[in-house]
Amino acid sequence: MALVDALLTSLIFILPTVHILIAPHTKVEESFNLQAVHDILIYGTPTSNIHERFRQTYDHFSFPGAVPRTFIGSVILAGLGQPVIALVGFQHAQVVVRWLLSTLAFAFLLPKATPRQTVVRAKQALSILTFAGVVFRSEIAILLATTTAYLLLTKQLPLRTVILVGAISAAASLLVSVPIDSYFWQKPLWPELWGFYFNAVQGSSSDWGTSPWHYYLTSALPRLLLNPLALLLILFSTFHPALYRQNKALLLPILSYIAIYSLQPHKETRFIFYAVPPLVLSASLYANYISTHVSKSPVYKVATFTLILSILATLSASTGMLLLSSLNYPGGEALSQLYGLTDKAATPITVHADVLTCMTGLTLFNQNKHGLPLALNDSWDVEAPGKTVYLFDKTEKSEKLGWPTFWQQFDYALLEDTALALGEWDVVGVVYGYSGIELLRPEQREVEDKHRALGLGADMRWLRGVVRKYTGGWWIGPRMAPRIHVMKQRRIVP
Repeated sequence: MALVDALLTSLIFILPTVHILIAPHTKVEESFNLQAVHDILIYGTPTSNIHERFRQTYDHFSFPGAVPRTFIGSVILAGLGQPVIALVGFQHAQVVVRWLLSTLAFAFLLPKATPRQTVVRAKQALSILTFAGVVFRSEIAILLATTTAYLLLTKQLPLRTVILVGAISAAASLLVSVPIDSYFWQKPLWPELWGFYFNAVQGSSSDWGTSPWHYYLTSALPRLLLNPLALLLILFSTFHPALYRQNKALLLPILSYIAIYSLQPHKETRFIFYAVPPLVLSASLYANYISTHVSKSPVYKVATFTLILSILATLSASTGMLLLSSLNYPGGEALSQLYGLTDKAATPITVHADVLTCMTGLTLFNQNKHGLPLALNDSWDVEAPGKTVYLFDKTEKSEKLGWPTFWQQFDYALLEDTALALGEWDVVGVVYGYSGIELLRPEQREVEDKHRALGLGADMRWLRGVVRKYTGGWWIGPRMAPRIHVMKQRRIVP
């Protein structure tokens, strides 16, 4: 049993690692922190001429985003990642940083060796939630409020203790966030106050779309939990007399949080990620109850067998979703293909990347695989003996895009729309991206693009051909659509 427990615990680290290796790229939602970690690792933290150094080298001065975000997490990740990256090489830095982040997150799910008193744990919970709300995500203040209300109503903590813990934690959090973030942003700043004002007071988050009030319950939670029996297990667990007390502590704060946050018109699944651990634990309580009573009734035997099947089905579904997700980063894939085509070039290669490329996988880490301080150079004349250097331009929505002279400076371009590039260009190949599930019958012919398919698009085309050969022409699987064109200016000979 101890071996089984150890193996199951190890999955908490193994599964995220597998996900990161199979889908190593990121999208725009993760860009701020990832770029910040890169800049801290490469350029450090200047102590003189600070504003000018930040303006010259740090990405957030060029692309600040809708609201400023905290650097606290990025500083921690950079500090933890630096020795590991030095060991494995900077070309693996992005994978290392993402792995460390997942490891830190899932470490909180590990069972604690020493049980502590309920009061101590309650104080810790309030402190952690306060810190997270003040520093990282202001919406956690709602979860803090619902958790505090539960602790007060159940008399687990007196009001005086709640006020004292909250005040100390909030003050400590501000003392951490405000000085560090004011330094990196070069102005007095509490980032999450800005974010709260932008999203809650101004209601500007609705500019990114709105969803119905029931979105979290009917769409987000079923997809997050994934197991088809999870919600049923939670329901049974909630009303079981032996499990009621434990479930009340797990569910009331988080369900109240979801209910209150559902009033916000703009909804995203990531806003309720915090609900997953308590909901899974609630479902696990009843699953454990069933499995420990398997010898008492044939009903429990059938239920246990059904649970095992549901877990296997969930694992299969999760694996399928992972594989489909890996097809959804054409920007990162286009960059990998560009490197494969030009890796032996002797001179610096200049590349223009469009918006879609930047939003679907292009990061400072994979732009700078040798870990060079490229932004410190006053010109694009970079020397790196034995290494191919790539210099990227990410100009968007500028009149410069309509100047022929602007395009003359680039050797390659990664573009969704080939008409954007002015001058004489050749399409080296096309990177495809996931575009839904398709069903092809024997009489249906595949639509071939006139340009060469690169990377995963070519792999999927080959796989589809092999499968149709042995199924009499039938195919059900990912539909791949052209996303990004790898273009080369004709005057350039690498």
